[in-house]
Amino acid sequence: MEKMDQSLISIFNMDADKPELLQTMRDMAALAGVLNDLSDKESFQAPKNVLRFIRVLNLINQEALGMTDRIENEDTLFYRYRHTYGYDEEMTIEYMKHLTYVLGKFNWITKTAKRIKMRDLGKRMMDVLIRLANDSLAYYMNDDVARSLFQAKRDAEISEAYDDKGISGGNKLASMIKNVEEAILLLTERELEYLADRNALSQVEVIHQLMKELESKMIERLAKFETFDQELVFASIKQRGMTAISEGTKISLGTINKILKFAHLQETDFIETIQPDLLRNFIVQSFDPPIGSDIPNALQILSFMEQGQYEEEELDGLWVPVKFASPLSPNAIDEGINYIENYEPVTDEIEEEVEEDFRETDEIMEDKLDEIMGDSKWQMTKQMIHTEHIEKYLDEVEEAGLDELVIQAGSDKWSDVLNGLIGVSALVANKKADIDEKANRKLQGNMEERDWRWEDDEQGSYGIRKRRK
Repeated sequence: MEKMDQSLISIFNMDADKPELLQTMRDMAALAGVLNDLSDKESFQAPKNVLRFIRVLNLINQEALGMTDRIENEDTLFYRYRHTYGYDEEMTIEYMKHLTYVLGKFNWITKTAKRIKMRDLGKRMMDVLIRLANDSLAYYMNDDVARSLFQAKRDAEISEAYDDKGISGGNKLASMIKNVEEAILLLTERELEYLADRNALSQVEVIHQLMKELESKMIERLAKFETFDQELVFASIKQRGMTAISEGTKISLGTINKILKFAHLQETDFIETIQPDLLRNFIVQSFDPPIGSDIPNALQILSFMEQGQYEEEELDGLWVPVKFASPLSPNAIDEGINYIENYEPVTDEIEEEVEEDFRETDEIMEDKLDEIMGDSKWQMTKQMIHTEHIEKYLDEVEEAGLDELVIQAGSDKWSDVLNGLIGVSALVANKKADIDEKANRKLQGNMEERDWRWEDDEQGSYGIRKRRK
C-alpha cells in the first residue's frame, strides 16, 4: 500500500511512444490474431469449440509449469487431450496441428525437434484466458443477485491484487460499488419471489453473507484509497459505496427477518397466543408499514402464502391480482375483525325446505271462454269450408237475400250455389251471421235459365245479415 499515494501504472497514463506500451499492444494484437485465425476455420462458432481450445491451452500450460511430461509434438498433445478429457470426435489430429500452427505463428509456443515449448507471451495470454473462463464459470454459478455481489467481491480482490501493488486494476473500486448497487436493485425486485419460496432462506442468507463480506472489503478498500491523489472523485465514490453497502445489508437482513417471521407465524398456536387488538394493529400497519420497517406488507404476506403447501391452496386465489385489484378499506377491515370477534358457530341442524315445483296456469275468464272456443272451432271450420267470398260480400252489403248472396259470392251454376249454401250454413252455425226467414228478399236473375231450382222459392227470399262482434 505504500505505492497508493502516487499514480498507478496504467496504459492510460503512459506516453504513447513508450517502447513498453507498444510491446504491450503487440501482445494484445497477438491475442487478437490467434482468435481471428481460429475463427476463420469456424473453430469458435460454438461454445464447445471454445472449450476445446481452452483445454488444449491448459495442457500446454500444465507442461510449462512442470506438472506433466513434456509434449513432443502434435500427436502427443492429441493423445494427451483424449486421455485427459475423453474421446471427442470433433477433436482430430488435423485440428491439433492447425491449432499449434496458429499458436506458433503468433509466438505463443515454439516447436523444436524434441518438444513443443511455451513462450513467455503464450504463458501470459493463456493465464489470462483460463482465468477469464474460470471467472465466468464462477459468475454464472450464482443467481442474479449473487452474480452482481460475486462480481463486486472479485472487483475488491482484483483491486487488492493490483492496485495495492501499484498497478491499475481498472477502476475496480467504482466497479465494485456499481455492482453492489445493481445487486440491491435486483434484491429489492426479487424480494417477493424470495418470500414466496419457502426454501429461499438459505439463498438469502448467502446473499446477506456476501453483503457482510463486501462491507468489510469495501471499508478496507475505501481506507486504502484515502491517500489517492484524485480526492474529489474518490469522495463521491466513497459516499456512494457507504450508502450502497449500508442499504444492501439492511435489505438482505430485512428479507431474512421477514422469512423467519413468516415461518414462525406458521407454527404459532393462534387460539392461545393471538390477541385481537394486536392482530388489528398488525393488519393496519401491514398495509402502510413505516419506511425501513421489517413489517411485511399485504403483498408480501400474500406472496409468501402462495407456496402450495396444502392441497388446492393455490386455487384459493389469494395471489391472483384480479381478485385483489384494490386494497381493503379500513371499514372493511373493521367489519371483518368484528365478524371474527363475534362469530358464533351454528350448532342446530339445518332444515332444508323443499319447494314444490309449481307452474302457474293461465287463467281465462268465463265470458271469454266461449269466444276463444268459438274462434278455435271457426278456424277449424274454415280449414274445410271456403267462406271467404261470402264473408267478403257480406262485409260490403251487411245484409243480403239468400238467393242474392249465393249467386253474387259465386255464380248461378249449381255447383257454386251448393258451395255457397254450405258456406252460409257454416256462418250461421258459428254465429258469424244471422238468418231471417221472414225477410222476403227478392230473387236474382232469370229463373228459367238456371240448371237448378229452389224447392220452395221462399227459401231464396231469406235474409242473411252479418253479425257484429
